[in-house]
Amino acid sequence: MVISIMQDTTTWLMGMAHWTDALQMIHWHLPLDLAILNKPLEVDLAGDVQRAFNNFVKTGQVWAFLIGIILGYLFRTFTSFG
Repeated sequence: MVISIMQDTTTWLMGMAHWTDALQMIHWHLPLDLAILNKPLEVDLAGDVQRAFNNFVKTGQVWAFLIGIILGYLFRTFTSFG
């Protein structure tokens, strides 16, 4: 039984070799402009976090968050047994 499993596995792997050849042929025919991929990324993580936090405070969501935590804690305290 182990020998038949090994034989099936090696046959399957040999079949995969044909797929890699086909994928390589497709890869060479893809229209891809590499100049797009060569651009440096302009990421300002600290600025994005600061803008998100300022929006969080400005829209009043921080108060809703704090009230929700307090009410959730009270609900859990009063409804738990023990």
